[in-house]
Amino acid sequence: MSSITQALQFVNQEIQQALAKAHRPTDAVDLLAVSKTKPLSDIASAYQAGQRSFGENYVQEGVDKIIESQQQSWLKEPIEWHFIGPLQSNKTRLVAEHFDWMQTLERAKIADRLAAQRPSNMAPLQVCIQVNISQEPAKSGVLLEDVDALAAHIAKQPALTLRGLMAIPQKLEQGQELATQFAAMQQKFSELQQQYSSVDTLSMGMSGDMQMAINNGSTMVRVGSAIFGQRN
Repeated sequence: MSSITQALQFVNQEIQQALAKAHRPTDAVDLLAVSKTKPLSDIASAYQAGQRSFGENYVQEGVDKIIESQQQSWLKEPIEWHFIGPLQSNKTRLVAEHFDWMQTLERAKIADRLAAQRPSNMAPLQVCIQVNISQEPAKSGVLLEDVDALAAHIAKQPALTLRGLMAIPQKLEQGQELATQFAAMQQKFSELQQQYSSVDTLSMGMSGDMQMAINNGSTMVRVGSAIFGQRN
């Protein structure tokens, strides 16, 4: 058994333990394996261990892996590729043409470009709005009060499907403050669900704060180093 296979099993066990503590169903949370800077061979190991969703932060690196993976004999069913990094306007076409999900949408302009550039023979691009829940000046994402306007804009685009919200909370020593941020995300997510039938994804929680995120309704956790080892 490879180290990646063992690590995946451990992370999935942690998710199940967190769900049990939160009294939530065993299938309530999806695991996104964050494979940025990792070689395709590592993705192949995780894939062969049953992982099907992978997240990439860098556009060109991600596109290269997507194209290369499609030529591999081990690929028996499609990988679901998520873009989870900051996106500049000049890179939107690459995301629109290659990825299945875009989790870091924060501007109407980027939404318009992605929608216009999504090939007509592909399913709509699944998108999450990135929220700057900690209101850090240097962090990407919209403020909570701006979510509704961007959601309404996205919902008008047939080539995009609004799936929910994503956040990277502040790294805090104070657990209560982090819990407050997660709870605010859950509240906004619930409000969106009442407005849009497509909304089903609250992407928050990583290795260090997975339990608290799952306690606060996360439906997708993003885990990298705990699966693949430290970043190259």
